[in-house]
Amino acid sequence: MADHVDRVLAQWHAERPDLDVSPMAVIGRLSRLGALVDAELRRTFARHGLDRATFDVLATLRRSGPPYRLTPTELMRSAMVTSGAITQRLDKMEALGLVERTPNEADGRGVCVQLTETGGELIDRALPDHVETEHRILAALDAGEREELAATLRTLLESLGGAGS
Repeated sequence: MADHVDRVLAQWHAERPDLDVSPMAVIGRLSRLGALVDAELRRTFARHGLDRATFDVLATLRRSGPPYRLTPTELMRSAMVTSGAITQRLDKMEALGLVERTPNEADGRGVCVQLTETGGELIDRALPDHVETEHRILAALDAGEREELAATLRTLLESLGGAGS
């Protein structure tokens, strides 16, 4: 069954048969999938009064284990949040009572960001819904296909320096 990307490839083949446009088959579908996945996740986050960045910070703190505390730099590296956004994000989250800043015991000049009880309860409510959304998104693939796709995407990310720490 042909999709939009197949039609684009056919058009390019007709117009520019001298070019190998085969990468568009992957990149075009990744782009379209990214937009569709992002929309599904935004709907899930919205049901919990969250956006992606807030969810990512809460999830990063929660998965760090007790006492659910990290430095802003550790958060920036571990969460899917840019360095420019971390301070504003933390200010907003602190105002909502989701996190609190405490003095960094290891470095008297710095601070740590700690998940509050309210923040912990929120991420514990939102996470199962988020995971269910991801399961639904991937429902067309069996377990083997998911593993293969994950491995292939990891290879591509690593090749572009995006696997990160």
